[in-house]
Amino acid sequence: MAKNSEKLKDQGFALGRQNYRLLVVGFLIIVVGFILMVGGKSDSPDVFNPDQIFSFRRITLAPMVVLFGFLFEIYAIMKKTKSEEEA
Repeated sequence: MAKNSEKLKDQGFALGRQNYRLLVVGFLIIVVGFILMVGGKSDSPDVFNPDQIFSFRRITLAPMVVLFGFLFEIYAIMKKTKSEEEA
């Protein structure tokens, strides 16, 4: 009976507290990347302004920020917590 209770105590969250914090940071980075993509709307449908739509921020910077956010998420999941390193 004692062995079962020890197993239940060992079973907790899959990741540590630091991992979850890093996941939130990565999510915020991804959200910032998508916010950088927003814009370029014209008041009139007859007006086309390629400088707004094809700007460096929307075409290059924002996708790089989103990609970095996803890579950061992978790092946050794969990072070992202190308790895992001791075991």
